[in-house]
Amino acid sequence: MTKKKLHILFLNGLFNFLFSFSSRSGNYILIASIGSRLLSFLASWIALQIIPNKKLGVVIYAFQFILFISPIASLGLNQGLIRYGAFLKTIEEKNKLFSFVLKKGLLITSIFSLSIILFSFLVNFDTPETSYYLRILSLAFITQFLFEIFQIQLRLQKNNKLFAFTEFTYNIILVTLVFVLSHYLKELGYAIALILTPLLSFLFFIKNIRFSWKQNIHFPFIDFSFWRYSFFASMSNVTTILLVSIDILLIGYLMSYMEMVTAFKYVSIVPYSILFLSQAFMATDFVLFTEKIRDKKFIYNYIKNYMLLFSIISLGFLIVILFFGKFILALFDPTYTAYYSTLIILTIGITGILILRGIFGNLLSSIGKSHISFVIILIAIVLNIIFNYYLIPIYGIFGAAITSAFLMWFTGVFCMIFFFYYFNKISKS
Repeated sequence: MTKKKLHILFLNGLFNFLFSFSSRSGNYILIASIGSRLLSFLASWIALQIIPNKKLGVVIYAFQFILFISPIASLGLNQGLIRYGAFLKTIEEKNKLFSFVLKKGLLITSIFSLSIILFSFLVNFDTPETSYYLRILSLAFITQFLFEIFQIQLRLQKNNKLFAFTEFTYNIILVTLVFVLSHYLKELGYAIALILTPLLSFLFFIKNIRFSWKQNIHFPFIDFSFWRYSFFASMSNVTTILLVSIDILLIGYLMSYMEMVTAFKYVSIVPYSILFLSQAFMATDFVLFTEKIRDKKFIYNYIKNYMLLFSIISLGFLIVILFFGKFILALFDPTYTAYYSTLIILTIGITGILILRGIFGNLLSSIGKSHISFVIILIAIVLNIIFNYYLIPIYGIFGAAITSAFLMWFTGVFCMIFFFYYFNKISKS
């Protein structure tokens, strides 16, 4: 086969891949994701303009504890809902599973919220306000869970258009609340906005799903294996959140300088914002490739086209950051241009998530091997702590960026290796 024919074959495959994605209303999710990221960027910018850096840093620091724990705050019921719901045939069955997850999840997240409140009274932080905001932000366990399972239910029903609209609406509410509440209540208002946004979004759209509070629901697959999968999947799907949380927590602990917490948070917003592209594909197609996980030809073709597309996107994004990174950082604060090298390193790391982790982490969950991702994450967390203890005191937030970038590729590569290992065993059986 000539090189020209090979190029045409690759381009045709990529075109068909994108056309198929669009036919599943993926274009709506992609457009909504772009709008949502811009609105999220705007909300962060508004908060930075209204609230003093040090005060905002305290809220961000406290919220990292919440983000760090949130994957297990519902014991992963949201992850169990999407994988096991994908195998159910009717909307009625999916709604029954949603009712079960909703009732159990409300109880579990409420217990976690209460536990964090009690914990905040027992620990003395260097910044006393941290305990206060931990108590307030612990309520986000409940509100985030409600909105997340609602969105998952829309994906299970393949109502991607409405899913896209809820994502956009969520961020409209976020920008409005951040602006209004931060203006009147400063950092307290910002914290309240983080809690209320998912709750108001859930209440606004929940009428689109029929479910029963009173019905006793039982599925034969809800056993130990269901809870085991749910818990491990919840951990494996939040590598990015965990690694960023640890970085920020260690920056606050090792440097005791809340302005650096705020700086790292805002510098990381830029590279992490591009992840919406990978997330849009996973939001659109996770149910699809879970349903077809034993179709070897389909899965291999999906992986090939996905990696080709996101390799091109990653290269383009890196070029943009190299040329316009300082200008983008200056939009937050002119002094943030000093962190240009940190931005470059984080961007290189993000490409590892875009090309590898985004697809293979989700595929591991699809084949029921979420515990493998969890083990990889545990190793990454240990390495993160070790490396940051050495690098942050020497290089500051640049050292934290080096650690994050390495671990993004580390987790992606090992997720790929283990997926192909288990997938080939499944295919042979």
